[in-house]
Amino acid sequence: MFFFRPKVKLSFIVKSKKWNNKISNIEKLSNKVVATTFKKIKHPIKKGMEVNIMLTNDKEIQTLNKEYRGKNKPTNVLSFETGDEILLGDIVMSIDTLLKEAKEQKISVADHYAHLLCHGMLHLLGFDHIEEDEANEMEFFEIEILKEFKIANPYE
Repeated sequence: MFFFRPKVKLSFIVKSKKWNNKISNIEKLSNKVVATTFKKIKHPIKKGMEVNIMLTNDKEIQTLNKEYRGKNKPTNVLSFETGDEILLGDIVMSIDTLLKEAKEQKISVADHYAHLLCHGMLHLLGFDHIEEDEANEMEFFEIEILKEFKIANPYE
């Protein structure tokens, strides 16, 4: 018997050519990270769920960070949740910051991308890290999700 497992539809918007060929099979990796995130936090995937992933650079993410968070500097990932149960929101990542951080942390670009995508997805699903207890919970789930990919704890 065949059981249909709904997937979250991921739409990619590539705004910087610097992303080209940085991560092989980025769509496949992204689908696995998103599915694992839902599984680990025991959140059901509803038919038709969608997330937009915008892959950009430091200049554009800095503009968004200034406009929406009041911080005039680039960042690695931003999440814009809609509050809708189906159209979950947007995740924006900067290749410039991602590459810099991966090099500094001596980890692969793909592993760092997986971490940032997991982090962004948790935000879209209602997690935050403003208060210490919230941050601890979010970090716990990030660590557990990344273990599934044999990625070391990014907080050690």
